[in-house]
Amino acid sequence: MSDAFTIGFLTSVLAAAMMSGSAILYAALGEVLAERAGVLNLGVEGMMLMGALGGFAMCYWTGSAELGVLGAIVVGGAMAAIHAVLTVSFRANQVVSGLALTIFGGGLSAYLGASLVGKPAPDRFSRIDIPLLGDVPEIGNILFNQNALVYLAYVLVPLLWWFVFRTRPGLNLRAIGENPATADAMGLNIARQRYVYVIVGGGFAGLGGAVISLATNPGWAENVTAGRGWIAVALVIFGTWNPSRVAAGAFLFGAVEAGQFRLQGINVPVSSFFLNMLPYAFTVLVLVFSTMRTRRLRIGQPAALGRAYIREER
Repeated sequence: MSDAFTIGFLTSVLAAAMMSGSAILYAALGEVLAERAGVLNLGVEGMMLMGALGGFAMCYWTGSAELGVLGAIVVGGAMAAIHAVLTVSFRANQVVSGLALTIFGGGLSAYLGASLVGKPAPDRFSRIDIPLLGDVPEIGNILFNQNALVYLAYVLVPLLWWFVFRTRPGLNLRAIGENPATADAMGLNIARQRYVYVIVGGGFAGLGGAVISLATNPGWAENVTAGRGWIAVALVIFGTWNPSRVAAGAFLFGAVEAGQFRLQGINVPVSSFFLNMLPYAFTVLVLVFSTMRTRRLRIGQPAALGRAYIREER
């Protein structure tokens, strides 16, 4: 295997990793916001599925991928609003509510999207080569020959990191997830804040679904997200609830996923079933490692995560 082939192979894998990883990244960033506010959302997979369907349906009806993204965000936010009502207002068990939404989203998206299966996408997000930066050998092709949704992810990650760790609203967000009673005593409306961050997080999950149906695999098919919502939840733990670390994990998963497709493409003498398993096995190993590390260092996880706040018990 020549050096030129190896470099070309790695470049193609890393370039594909940025695209495939961005779908998980958006969902994971939304989960960071929800969990920082103290609400565990296990309905990300269902929200991504509904977002993917909503995005493609809007694009199919309007002919605009941009409007498709807007539709995906609205649908994902609407799904998250259900979770917020159940967990914040009615104080339902957050695990049960999230699992129910995942099952609900999977079934509803399959039912509503049955007539759209196999339909061609009238518009999609294509690659945009950034002048000068795109001409940098190897790096340009990996980072700066991507679609608009990947470029948006480049901007959102540092912005969210700055928001969470360097602004007063971000400090309030962390306070709500760590000690809601103290935050309440400071004058923060815990219920309203949690509603906002859960719904915004759902919008991000819907956007992640739109990345799949409008960019990486334009079109709609049942279960098109293939478990990426669960991976997004796992990556939040891997990234210790830090947007920059979550981004690293998302693109790392994207590299493993892209690599197994490329290996199948060059007919590596390994079972395709084994190669298809690699991204998910990798995620399980990363989750086990990161959970052990988090327990050892006792950092990252919001102290009030998963617990309903009852003001009378303050």
